[in-house]
Amino acid sequence: MHPILSFLPFLTLISFLPSLSLSSPDFKPVSWWCHNTPHPEACRYYLAHPKPPEQPKDEHEFFTLHLQVTYDLTARAESHVGRLGRRCGTKPERKAWVDCWKLFGNTVFQLNRTLHHAKSTFTAFDSQTWLSASLTNLETCSKGFADLGASAEIIHPVMHYNLSDLISNCLAINQLNATTDSTAAVDSPSFISAANRKLLQLSSQPDFIVAKDGSGNFRTIQGALDAAAALRSSRTSRIVIRVKAGVYNEYLQVVSSLSDLTMVGDGKGNTIITGSRSVASGSTTFSSPTFSVFGDGFIARDITFRNTFGPGSQAVALLSGSDQSIFYRCSIEGYQDTLCVFTQRQFYRECDIYGTIDFIFGNAAVVLQNCNIFARRPRQGEANVITAQGRTDPNQNTGIVIHSSTIRPATELLPVRGTVSSYLGRPWQQYSRTVYLRNYIDSIIDPAGWLPFNGNFALNTLYYVEFGNTGPGSALSGRVKWLGYHVIKRPSLVRQFSVGRFIAGRKWIPSTGVPFNAVI
Repeated sequence: MHPILSFLPFLTLISFLPSLSLSSPDFKPVSWWCHNTPHPEACRYYLAHPKPPEQPKDEHEFFTLHLQVTYDLTARAESHVGRLGRRCGTKPERKAWVDCWKLFGNTVFQLNRTLHHAKSTFTAFDSQTWLSASLTNLETCSKGFADLGASAEIIHPVMHYNLSDLISNCLAINQLNATTDSTAAVDSPSFISAANRKLLQLSSQPDFIVAKDGSGNFRTIQGALDAAAALRSSRTSRIVIRVKAGVYNEYLQVVSSLSDLTMVGDGKGNTIITGSRSVASGSTTFSSPTFSVFGDGFIARDITFRNTFGPGSQAVALLSGSDQSIFYRCSIEGYQDTLCVFTQRQFYRECDIYGTIDFIFGNAAVVLQNCNIFARRPRQGEANVITAQGRTDPNQNTGIVIHSSTIRPATELLPVRGTVSSYLGRPWQQYSRTVYLRNYIDSIIDPAGWLPFNGNFALNTLYYVEFGNTGPGSALSGRVKWLGYHVIKRPSLVRQFSVGRFIAGRKWIPSTGVPFNAVI
């Protein structure tokens, strides 16, 4: 994150220089506009050579030009990545390469919809969300090779495109408009007196029913997902899958093209989707989830997502890269890296989340509200860390917000709670941003509250906040003294992290019927 100049990170993220104001003289050369971006060299190389394009007359035209060039190069890079698969000489290389191909494909999708947005309600805040996801996708590609100890040499040919620098520039150019969109969001109190009405209607009239005993349309969830994908080609309205009680040993992915899908189970601990993939057993972190979702507008209710691998390796139970996704009354169970809030805007309400190390991680803009967070028993000598937020660029509109929730020990931790240290989070990436608002924090949390990731890495650039928490673990006298850590006492200074503003929740959550508090 930025050097901390105030408690309003959205308003101090960039130093994009006032020379990019709308009052600037018209028709400055592209090199002039590029000079004020975070990565001017990449900008000039691709936008001003070999033949300069038509000169932009304002920020909007410059943003559109830069975005178009970035999209074109990314599409070319995706095609290039696809051809590199034949170079894979080992199984780990191929697994990591498959991740990269998928991630580049999703980046093309995100950039394309930023460039060619169709909805009249589209905002610059949407652009910032999709650009943030694009950058995270590219950075995740190389992590897969590191997970498996494989050489990343096979993807080196696409690294010279400097796509990350170009996307970072787009984020910086768009940031001021995105900030205006976010702060203009209207905060209102809770509403929806009959919050579950629509969800109940949906679950009573599903399109497909999954039942292990054969009483539904399918015995497997995969069968229902395949049918939903076929139905989506001819239908635009929401598709609902009812999953009856049972243990489903399946590895499932809801692809980007399968949007507006609802999955309704029979309750936590009754409808269980389970698996055991891990990095230790040969998966990348990105490919280890029992359940992953990329289709926008996904809703899950009353389902348990589980990874049973145990402590000692990255093993994801649930990964969401779905924009405007909701998980309501779900249980998400694992140990290390349980819940990957991968990218885009997400909301978790009344969920239970279990884990040990970095068990809520990723680079989405996410709010967890009225949830129960349980620290489990790690391997001997290890500590528990609840969050590892992955923001790598100061202009990404991402972060983990935990609001009105409880942080407690799981039953298995109780016998050894006096010998295991637990922390609220650690900075996985340079601009890590995590905010705890009005939670109950049990005494298992170490008095320091937060743990370094690697020496002094990111301690000055992270943005960690505690506001209005209670419980024995919320005492602040022993907290870390990092430059990026803040105790805030005025509600106005954390309002930007409300559901209504941080994820623009009032625009998309009400139609789902899921209850939420829009304000802090």
